[in-house]
Amino acid sequence: MSLALKFLSVYFFVTELSVPVNFIDEGITMDSKKSDRREFLKRGAALAGGVALGTTKTANAQLEGPESFQRGTDEIVGYGKRSRFVDSVRIPHGGRASPDAFGLDFHIATPLQDSVGVITPSSLHYMGTTRGSFIPDIDPEKHRLMIHGMVDNPLVFTMDDLKRMPSVTRLHFIECAGNRSNRRHTTIQETHGMTSCAEWTGVLLSTLLKEAGVQAGADWIVAEGVEEVKGASSIPMTKAMDDCLICYGMNGEPVRPQQGFPLRLMAPGFEGIFNVKWLRRIKVVDQYYMTYNDFGHLTQDPATAALGYQIGPKSVITHPSGGQQLPGAGFYEVSGLAWSGGGSVARVEVTTDGGRTWFDADIRGPAHKMAHTRFTFEWNWDGSPCELQSRCIDEIGQVQPSRAQAAEFWNQPPDQAPRVRGQDNSIQPWRVDGDGSIHNAIA
Repeated sequence: MSLALKFLSVYFFVTELSVPVNFIDEGITMDSKKSDRREFLKRGAALAGGVALGTTKTANAQLEGPESFQRGTDEIVGYGKRSRFVDSVRIPHGGRASPDAFGLDFHIATPLQDSVGVITPSSLHYMGTTRGSFIPDIDPEKHRLMIHGMVDNPLVFTMDDLKRMPSVTRLHFIECAGNRSNRRHTTIQETHGMTSCAEWTGVLLSTLLKEAGVQAGADWIVAEGVEEVKGASSIPMTKAMDDCLICYGMNGEPVRPQQGFPLRLMAPGFEGIFNVKWLRRIKVVDQYYMTYNDFGHLTQDPATAALGYQIGPKSVITHPSGGQQLPGAGFYEVSGLAWSGGGSVARVEVTTDGGRTWFDADIRGPAHKMAHTRFTFEWNWDGSPCELQSRCIDEIGQVQPSRAQAAEFWNQPPDQAPRVRGQDNSIQPWRVDGDGSIHNAIA
């Protein structure tokens, strides 16, 4: 049988089955207006004949798609563009416009309600600034990282120097201390949108510090970025030598400008303000420095230092969550994210009755240290009002507290509405009404 006849046989077979097939050369579907049958057969035979004769140019000409799919457009080929049917966007967070009237950028929250998996796309990663900032426009060819202070060999690195060194790639979350819920918030983007998780690539800070030669008694570092306010943070040397990264890569490409291009510090599991962006200087010192970033955020008080530095075990249900709508009673997969600054997520529990009974959720995929972890729970909703919650237990045994437990820890009077001080990792409750609407259940 000739190739042309084979083509026609396939066409008649598909037509008889009436299946919805996309024809690239027509740019239509079976739901579109059907082209003239004879003209189609004529073109099909010509195409088959062209392929049989090896006339590639003719075949390619026949396969050219509609205008929106033509090759060479910047949107599709140059960098890529998401579907026009996808509309997830970030929103200003904390009641302040971004940019404001002076052009300063402030907090911008990730749309967790639309997230799947655990990696936040670079373009949707939350943004936090120290006191508002213009995003620096830094030429990587001119950028330098200096390490000095209590070291034997003060060093200055170019970007090329750093990229020549042994690299690591790790999945880590970042979370702002402003990521806290209150009764005025209606959606998860408002309650928890100031956390994101990405794949970070760079050089271990310990590699650079060993190269410089840290001197005895040097127990702290101060990391400084290129900002108008000279943003800086004090970090214990034990943390710096453990798992801190100097990152130039994010999700397989250079770090985005809002995330610190060309270089940022990653302090896994620590409060977001430690992850200094636009990193340019690390000073090795012998004591805690109260920097501009640290003032009002951090403390040396041993009783609260851990709560100010390390993010406690935390989880939140992303679907169903505030502002969403269930169409009716039936089966649903409850889905959410869990994370902890203390290591990997060991377990996640879910309750559908406001905390009276708890069930183990399923962990989806590997639970990486200091990274978002996806969990799911199979739920048959009977249509009656209820309350959904989740709680995280990390690998070192820490359990995510309820808001009442957090208030008790801070010695709040029982007659006051619970208010969490420090890092807020308390449980987020979602109320499901009988009509399927979802609401923030914080009183």
